[in-house]
Amino acid sequence: MAVTDIPHPELYTDYYQLTMGQGYYKIGIHEKKAHFDYFFRNTPFGGGFVVFAGLADLLAVLEGYRFTPDACRWLENKGFDHDFCRFLGEYRFDADIHSVREGEPVLPGEPVLTVSGSLLSCQLIETLLLNILNFQSLIATKAYRLRQACGDRQLVDFGLRRGQGAGSVSATRAAFIGGITATSNVMAGYRFDVPVSGTMAHSWIQCFDSELEAFRAYAALYPDQCILLVDTYNSLESGIPNAITVAKELEGRGHRLIGVRLDSGEPHKMAPKARKMLDDAGLNNVAIAVSDQLDEEKIAALVGDNVPIDLFGVGTRLITGHPDGALSGVYKMCELDGRPTMKYTDESSKSSLPGVKELLRYADSQGRFTNDLICLSGESPDSPGGEPLRRIFMESGHALNMETDLEKMAEYCRTRSGQFPDRIRRMLNPDRFPVELDRSLKSLIEKLKR
Repeated sequence: MAVTDIPHPELYTDYYQLTMGQGYYKIGIHEKKAHFDYFFRNTPFGGGFVVFAGLADLLAVLEGYRFTPDACRWLENKGFDHDFCRFLGEYRFDADIHSVREGEPVLPGEPVLTVSGSLLSCQLIETLLLNILNFQSLIATKAYRLRQACGDRQLVDFGLRRGQGAGSVSATRAAFIGGITATSNVMAGYRFDVPVSGTMAHSWIQCFDSELEAFRAYAALYPDQCILLVDTYNSLESGIPNAITVAKELEGRGHRLIGVRLDSGEPHKMAPKARKMLDDAGLNNVAIAVSDQLDEEKIAALVGDNVPIDLFGVGTRLITGHPDGALSGVYKMCELDGRPTMKYTDESSKSSLPGVKELLRYADSQGRFTNDLICLSGESPDSPGGEPLRRIFMESGHALNMETDLEKMAEYCRTRSGQFPDRIRRMLNPDRFPVELDRSLKSLIEKLKR
């Protein structure tokens, strides 16, 4: 089950969203026009930017967002006011959403997405919005880093069994935007048309009297999709020799062994020895896949040392966003009833930007990104020629410009991330990409502080 399958998305929230909503209703300000920004404060994994993901899922949920009679009865039984619950029963989400595209690299502090509508609509969806966008953007960013490490090698998601419940389906969606090649997650393949891939588990080998018999049985069933797991007993003394035997038998029948998978041991040592054994047997086209607790640092080291690996399977550390586990995305009011508002707190890092804003990106003559600018909507920016990063994706609760093709999102991510300078894109200690505030926005901030 993904978020879009939840039967009561109106209850997929924190309790205080509903108590505040009832408060707005009872004091008569629930229909005032409000604007809320979604942004994040820090990049995860020590990276240079975040790959934005989750927008299409959010829009799909919000299009059908309403309070069912069941939900209204439950809320009333929990002590919510009868009139408010009756109002909720007739309520429909009515806001606009301006956002960057999925796959866009974005920076801390930037208004990535803005919800504009009645105060009640903006408030009720806060938790739902943060849950979807924070998680998917985190996983898309992790997948992007893994893709950076892999280069042009295959990258497969093996994370379903280690993921946070049903959220693993959404995680695989996000990971594809970030750069995975395929997934073992059948539900994600079904839901999002992501390529599915897999080999076998050790239990298959253990079902037979010998490893060779197990390999032969699998190859007979899947002669054109055969990848053999070679580490059940001893990868180099048993697994690879038996795989070579089966590969030769497949060739004799007009087929070929696709690859072998190493799921234990030290890949720096094992993969070169496996490659030599396969090559000495004339099986140069048999790929080597490696799994077992991989992350971008381990993969980068293997690739940097030219270890002969063709496919990396990453599970736990992709699907859980290891080691960070969460994106620091927040959702703050920036204007109410035409009055700019901001959070200015004792901890300056937790402040927010006031007013309805635009986000512009600038590039040099070669198309390399140079800086972003946040400016007030309707004001002429300090510097002309910036590319507006946001556009309208929802109007009065109806989705517009809906993008659902994950291949296009993944390609967009590759193209856009490639336009950043190398010093911003590097995995370790990247430079900070300049995000500037327009003079008019700075003036507004100073005015509100005073």
